[in-house]
Amino acid sequence: MTQTLAQTWDLDALFAGGADSPEFAAFMAETEALVSSLLGELKGESSSNREPSGESLSKWTEKLQEAHARIRHADAFVGCLAAQNMNDRRAVAWTEKVQSLAARFRQASDLFDVALAALRDETFARWVAEPSQAEIAFPLSERREAIRDKLPPELEALASELTIDGYQGWGEHYQTIVNRISIPWEEDGRSVKLSAGQAANKLNHPKQEVRDAMGGLWEEAWAGQADLCADTLNRLAGFRLKLYGARGWNDPLREPLKINRMSRETLDAMWEAVAGGIEPLKRYLAAKARLFGKERLGWHDVAAPVATDASTIPYDEAAVLIGDAFASFSPAMAELAKRAFEGRWIEAEDRPGKRPGGFCTDFPLKRETRIFMTYSGTADNVSTLAHELGHAYHTSLVDGLKPFAQDYAMNVAETASTFAEALVNEALLRRAENDEAKLALLDERLQNAVAFFMNIRARFLFETQFYAQRGQGMLDAGQLNELMTASQREAFGDALASWHPHFWASKLHFYLTDVPFYNFPYTFGYLFSTGLAAVAEAEGPSFAGRYDSLLRDTGIMSVEQLASRHLNVDLTRPDFWQAAVKRAVADVDAFEKLASR
Repeated sequence: MTQTLAQTWDLDALFAGGADSPEFAAFMAETEALVSSLLGELKGESSSNREPSGESLSKWTEKLQEAHARIRHADAFVGCLAAQNMNDRRAVAWTEKVQSLAARFRQASDLFDVALAALRDETFARWVAEPSQAEIAFPLSERREAIRDKLPPELEALASELTIDGYQGWGEHYQTIVNRISIPWEEDGRSVKLSAGQAANKLNHPKQEVRDAMGGLWEEAWAGQADLCADTLNRLAGFRLKLYGARGWNDPLREPLKINRMSRETLDAMWEAVAGGIEPLKRYLAAKARLFGKERLGWHDVAAPVATDASTIPYDEAAVLIGDAFASFSPAMAELAKRAFEGRWIEAEDRPGKRPGGFCTDFPLKRETRIFMTYSGTADNVSTLAHELGHAYHTSLVDGLKPFAQDYAMNVAETASTFAEALVNEALLRRAENDEAKLALLDERLQNAVAFFMNIRARFLFETQFYAQRGQGMLDAGQLNELMTASQREAFGDALASWHPHFWASKLHFYLTDVPFYNFPYTFGYLFSTGLAAVAEAEGPSFAGRYDSLLRDTGIMSVEQLASRHLNVDLTRPDFWQAAVKRAVADVDAFEKLASR
């Protein structure tokens, strides 16, 4: 690694000039022409009432995949522009154009899927077995079945068009709300205004007085935007429920489960196992509270570090730590991280105007990724960086496949990211030189368990109840606060002294429009990766190759098939999940002992 790494990403290597890039404008024009041509061909075919030829299907398949990759590429670029500067109105305008183009692409996709569904079973079986389609047989079969579960193509096309200024528009409106957050703060003897992203980093500060001060200001800031957030959340859910009803779907989990290629039986088995891990984690939270001199932790204490000093990890040092940890498992992972750091794939600078949170997005035509976060040197920041680099590694493994085979679901995407986090934490734990360092690292690992077993479960419980009640009418901010607090109390076993009523307003994930129920896939990924870690530990260095094969197959199998083929386990049964939960909470005893010294 170089000694001084840039903390801002290079977007000019993708399209020079940002939102004013002539190159990007030309790229969009070319993509629009491709989608228009494809849509015209497929509309013509749909009116012919004849079975399409294999030659036509193969041609459309290639064009669809090209258009799909180009739209992903464009969407990633404008997403990066909007995240790095929430005041970039040109980026917002481009976002609307990309969404409009994506809506037209979905129309073409639906017509293509209708053509697939019109094929006789034996004809489809022969065509999909041809060499040009064999690699994507699974997603093609999946599409053929899914279209039979939707409205007629013309109605799906209308719904897709209406999402731009409706459903998608409400999702984008949330970014406008976030941009209104400006929190007054005293720092180094001067008064400053913190953006939502900067303020969020203070919530996990080592000093209790900082957490307490920001916790109150954070709740107050979001209370000031609660009515706008409530309107936004209600409209998003209302749109989904109306569309689901028109399709004849009566379960709001139907779509997210399909998107994540998993069964309800697997989801239920996972949550059942998670419930069994709550009691050990309550012991951990109680031990941590004693360290802080409290009877019970407050909401904003849960992710606070137990280290007594406020030391930080410089960005360059974090890069070395992550590279070494990755190398202990896979030289290929370490090489990918090196490429990301030195190639300026990462936007980490701590400055105002950035969107809160972190993400990894891929540019399929360039075979590169970009990572976004705000790095302030906390241990949690290092974990976030490792997490996003795990996503980047996963992407690198599928980059050479056909575009349809690259589309893996969120739950298995979270497998690679949480596995990468675990590697970093495990390496640091082995190198810890004293009890205080070991305690801090055990705390970080158990924070992950709390996040995925308790916090994520609270989000899932909240959305489940919200959708059940939304069908009867809109919920106001006060009702949403009550629902959020009740969900947190249930998920945490009432183990905390204070809660975060406006969490539903502050969390971006509730407002995303691409994947509803943006919560349970995180817990799936965490537990699945925990199970993978157990296999890796037992098997040794040879598992790295099997791990790569599993990740490479994530776009062409259900999660149950993945687990069966690569791990020989049945995810619909509780055994695998229970073993993973047991491993995840195994550090509680060691934490309690060290905390009592």
